Amino acid sequence: MLEKIQKALTIRSGTMRELLAEALGMFILMVFGLSSVAQVVLGRGDFGQHLSINLGFGIGVTLGIHAAGGISGAHLNAAITITHCILGNLPWRKLPAYLIGQFLGSFTAAATVFGLYYDALYDYTKGNFTVTGPTATASIFSTYPAPYVSLPGAFFTEFTATAMLLLGILVIHDEKNNGALKGTQALLTGILVLGIGLGMGLNTGYAINPSRDLPPRVFTAIAGWGMDVFTAGDHWWWVPLTAPILGSLAGVLIHKLFIDFHNQPVPKSGNEKGQPVVETS
Repeated sequence: MLEKIQKALTIRSGTMRELLAEALGMFILMVFGLSSVAQVVLGRGDFGQHLSINLGFGIGVTLGIHAAGGISGAHLNAAITITHCILGNLPWRKLPAYLIGQFLGSFTAAATVFGLYYDALYDYTKGNFTVTGPTATASIFSTYPAPYVSLPGAFFTEFTATAMLLLGILVIHDEKNNGALKGTQALLTGILVLGIGLGMGLNTGYAINPSRDLPPRVFTAIAGWGMDVFTAGDHWWWVPLTAPILGSLAGVLIHKLFIDFHNQPVPKSGNEKGQPVVETS
């Protein structure tokens, strides 16, 4: 009976399997990440600090990669997917499936955390969901810049943080250099995200991922926060979409210019005149 059910439910389309893998990986990442933010904000600092949020997202990244890595490569980030397409590592025809999967996983995770903490949200805000102010809660789901940060400064922060993300990922997976031991890549990538949060999270909350920021923002617009989620921070919402893509490309370029271009396998050749080398004994 179980075999018949499995056979009926098995999806044979590789693209659809990749979509589902990205959705599940993104869901896991975002549930851990967003719930950690919710606990810190709604607990008024009694149930964690900023480090809790960094750890939550780091753990989510690690588990998300383990969930999706063997099927889709666990991009879990629209900027990474677009970069792979530009570099020719992923066919452009698969881009919609990856983005849809990431969007669904992130959106569903936001809805899950909203349901998980609805009572606490209502108690904290008295039913008035706001983007700014003393009881603002929209930042639980999406990123917003600090009041003192200019838009160019915020853009540069997201650009730089994402460049470091891609640079770190490439270093971890660079088998031609000093890549990580097999099986440790997911853990190290989670630690990498933790490090970015520890060092570059002050200005903007380190979105570094369009798939992490836009779907929950859409959810909050629907769930009661309204269109203020798109106008707050001088219409900040477009920065977490564009800056990570440019930062991702910059990270790849830096790695290639400083490491990859100069670390290619040396082709086997003969002597300096181009003649075969004769071995003697």
